[in-house]
This record gives sequence, C-alpha cells and structure tokens, in this order.
Amino acid sequence: MSSTELPSAPAASALPKVATVRVAEGERLRSVGLPGITLTVRARPPAREGLAPALYVHGLGGSSQNWSALMQQLEGEVDGEAVDLPGFGDSPPPDDGDYSITAHARAVIRYLDASDRGPVHLFGNSLGGAVTTRVAAVRPDLVRTLTLVSPALPEIRVQRTAVPTGLLAVPGVTALFTRLTRGWTAEQRVRGVMHLCYGDPGRATPEGFRNAVEEMERRLQLPYFWDAMTRSARGLVNAYTLGGQHALWRQAERVLAPTLLIYGGRDQLVGYRMSRKAAHSFRDSRLLTLPDAGHVAMMEYPEVVARAFRELLVETGQSQAVNPRERADVAGDGEAASENPGS
Repeated sequence: MSSTELPSAPAASALPKVATVRVAEGERLRSVGLPGITLTVRARPPAREGLAPALYVHGLGGSSQNWSALMQQLEGEVDGEAVDLPGFGDSPPPDDGDYSITAHARAVIRYLDASDRGPVHLFGNSLGGAVTTRVAAVRPDLVRTLTLVSPALPEIRVQRTAVPTGLLAVPGVTALFTRLTRGWTAEQRVRGVMHLCYGDPGRATPEGFRNAVEEMERRLQLPYFWDAMTRSARGLVNAYTLGGQHALWRQAERVLAPTLLIYGGRDQLVGYRMSRKAAHSFRDSRLLTLPDAGHVAMMEYPEVVARAFRELLVETGQSQAVNPRERADVAGDGEAASENPGS
C-alpha cells in the first residue's frame, strides 16, 4: 500500500484539474494506492492515543465529507477515518470500472487489510450500509461494531420518492437526465438533494449549504461523475436481485458484530418500515428511530447518533471513557434514544 498525504487537499493526481476538496478544521486527507484502486481517506486525529479505530463509508453520490460532523462528535471515542469509495469524493474510478456492491466492499476490505487497522467500528450510510453489511458478513474479523444509518437493503415495495434514484440504473436514463438538467446550477442541484435526503432541509447551516454547493461544482467537472453514479446505482439494484448466500438480507443474518440501526421517519429513499425487519435480521442489534430525520441522520442529528453509538460501546463493554463518571454519563445520555428489540 502506498500512501500520500494531501496537506492542502488537492485533487488526486489521476483526476483532472478541478477545484480542491474541502477539509474541515482538524481533518486531513491522504491518497492511498491499492491494487486496482486509489482511495482518498479523510482522517480526524483522536482526542487521545490508544482509541479503537473506526471507518465511515458514505452513500450513493456522497463522499467522506458526509461524516465530518459525526467524526468530530466521536473524536473522544474512536480514531476515525472516512473513505471516498472509488469514483466518489476525491477517489478516481476503479481500474476495472466495477461499481458493484461486491467491488465497493472489496475496496473497503483491501484498505482495512493493507492499513492493518482492523478490527474497526464500521459505519455505513445508504449504499455504504449495504457495502458495510457485506464486509461485516464476509470478514467478521475486521469489524468490532457495525452502525448503519438508513442502510440500502432490499425492499419489496420501494417508496415512490426513491424511484427516480433507482431509475439511474436503467440504460439511457442518466444521459436523458443530464440533457434535461443541463441548465441547472450547482445551487439548484444541492437544494434538490437536500430536499430528498434531509427530513428538514432547514437543519443545514448556511456554511454547510455553501460547502455542499462548492463540492457539487467541483464534482460536476469530473468526466466520470455520472458514470460512477449510474454504475453504482446499477450495482445496488443488481445486489437486490441476488439470492442464496450473496443476498443482502441473508448476509445481514450472518453479521456477528453488535449492530446499531438508525432509521429516519422522513426518509424518502429507504423505507422507515424496514427498520423492524432490519432489527430482527441482524442477530445482535439495537434500533434507534428518529421520526423527524431523513436519509442522512448523521448529518442532521450528529449529536443524537453519537450518543447512541456511545451507548452501544457501553452496552458491549467497549467504551474507553476516561473515568467511571464519564462512562455513567454516556450510558444515561442514550437511554431514551434507542431500543433493543430482543435481538
């Protein structure tokens, strides 16, 4: 594994010259070369030495920036890193053009094996939830706990609001959408994404909105932006059709790690009703439901998600709180937020 620090956050060398990637205060980026892929990894130094490692995996169309708020919340509990999946964020496309769930999971596994950071506290949102479910099922040795925020696991009845995203997998639809939206500004696109992904778009701060617009402008300059979106959407749809041991729900049942499931009541992409199925499929699960949250609870309610994760650590005996009083405070903070469905 080769690793290159990106102190001023330029685009990776394999990318065309576009605007730089935004890095929050206290974060750093580095480019990691692995067989067949190059990954950009966002890291936030832990509050103290010796904390257990964590890895965050974003959803379709997202990037490691989606986790910045939660990473900051949890810097006292874990040594956190967030990865840009191949073709997203600041990571260039994979050499083989494979954007399947299996390929994304392989990328995560390759990074964890090469970095020797496992086992980690593994987080996944949406597409990243499907990816990390597969990682936890096939490589339990790499996972301490699993936290899934609106995981994109197969649904029999998909919400109408999620249909347009699924249609990206249909050949020709992306080209048509690109033509129809050619005149849209980056600001218009970001507002559309926020209305789709947030339970309350008003929870986005003015600074957060500006950052999202800058990131959208940057990514629209990438020649493979829509290809990565289309192929990843197709990979997700294909994963929904798999049966046998490769079926995502079957793999959920194989996950051994303690699992925290987080679902938003206003999620327009992953059905809120799927929360109960998930709670009964993951053998060692606890469920946090947020009625006012949308698809990205870790961005809308990072404090609540962090509190639930701390409770998971206490419950599973993995908390590294500094003193007994802090440990008790963590447990007390999370009592009203989550429920254990008798997993």
